[in-house]
Amino acid sequence: MAAGGSTKAILAAMFANAGIAIAKFVAYLVTGAASMLAESIHSVADTTNQALLLLGSRKAQRAASDIHQFGYGRERYFWAFVVSLVLFTLGGLFALYEGYQKLADPHEITSVGWAIGVLIFGIFLEGYSFGVAIGESRKVKGDRSWYEFIRTSRTPELPVVLLEDAGAMIGLVLALIGVGAAAITGNPLWDALGTMAIGTLLVIIALTLTVEMKSLLIGESVTVQDRKKIDATLAGIPSVRRVIDLRTLHLGPEEILIAAKIEFDRSLSVAGLSDEIDDAERGLREAIPGRHRIYIEPDLYEGDYPDASVSSDHDDETKH
Repeated sequence: MAAGGSTKAILAAMFANAGIAIAKFVAYLVTGAASMLAESIHSVADTTNQALLLLGSRKAQRAASDIHQFGYGRERYFWAFVVSLVLFTLGGLFALYEGYQKLADPHEITSVGWAIGVLIFGIFLEGYSFGVAIGESRKVKGDRSWYEFIRTSRTPELPVVLLEDAGAMIGLVLALIGVGAAAITGNPLWDALGTMAIGTLLVIIALTLTVEMKSLLIGESVTVQDRKKIDATLAGIPSVRRVIDLRTLHLGPEEILIAAKIEFDRSLSVAGLSDEIDDAERGLREAIPGRHRIYIEPDLYEGDYPDASVSSDHDDETKH
């Protein structure tokens, strides 16, 4: 569901941004408004970003190879990280540059009706895309707040599309205010300020995404909710005496590496121990559906295990 929902949200955003970009460029050529040019580049960058997210999703589906034996799931994290950099440079920094140029060399906006019409058209399309992203995100968000969902999600596409669409909506409103105020007052300073406000907004969003995607790219453990499912599954196996050590790592949004050192009932035979390990792996796959790599090592507990102080009650809010 997560992958399908991500694709639907990405496609909705890509087609919306492509249509808006074309309309904005036409309006810029007619009006000469700097904020319209900034918004045009922003929409082109967003369209490119959605294409990059789709590329990452496609590449992540490749089968594991001798070189990449755990597969290519992190391709989705890499391309989402690239998207954050594109948004920062082609979106935020370019808008700030255009705003500065407008301050240094102000000129009056012409054909204000064109600009306002295109901006309203853009708000309509972005609203549709934003609605799709919200709807698909609700299916996987659970009871988390939107802030928690963006911070803790292991699926990169939905948070990226959500923040991009939110930034686009706010940016369109800022551009509308800037162009409208410049037309009413006859002072092009408002257009420049609107452009710089758009740039500042995009830089903040891009930096937020960069931090989140960098953390995913480096490697994050399972969420608190999934860790509780793992703990409950292992605790529910009668032959398990103690979980000596447990480590997890997301190899991709739907693929987890689970490595556990477990003390089983010492009276088990070799065949019985093998059956118990198989049952544990089966239970973990049922508790957390997905393509997982599970490695369970039976061992005997003889006191504190090195690094066993890593808490199972880890907090995603401190992951960075």
